[in-house]
Amino acid sequence: MANSKSAEKRIKVNRTKRAIRVAHKSALKTTIKRYLQSLEGDRDQAQDNLRKAIRALDKAAARGIIHKNAAARTKSRLTKKLAN
Repeated sequence: MANSKSAEKRIKVNRTKRAIRVAHKSALKTTIKRYLQSLEGDRDQAQDNLRKAIRALDKAAARGIIHKNAAARTKSRLTKKLAN
């Protein structure tokens, strides 16, 4: 329980920011999942989806949703999947 006005505000702000971060992370996972599904079908579509996934990963890293090294690692793994 908050003891001051500022503590109440911090709770409210933290809830709002958490909801935004969760939404961004969910969108990122959806983009990656869409790419992985497209690998089984059309290669041109997979190439487009890879570009979208990489862009989403870069944005998430810039926003602080995920760590920049985690983004780099994921991009590397996704790119390898397209090559195989």
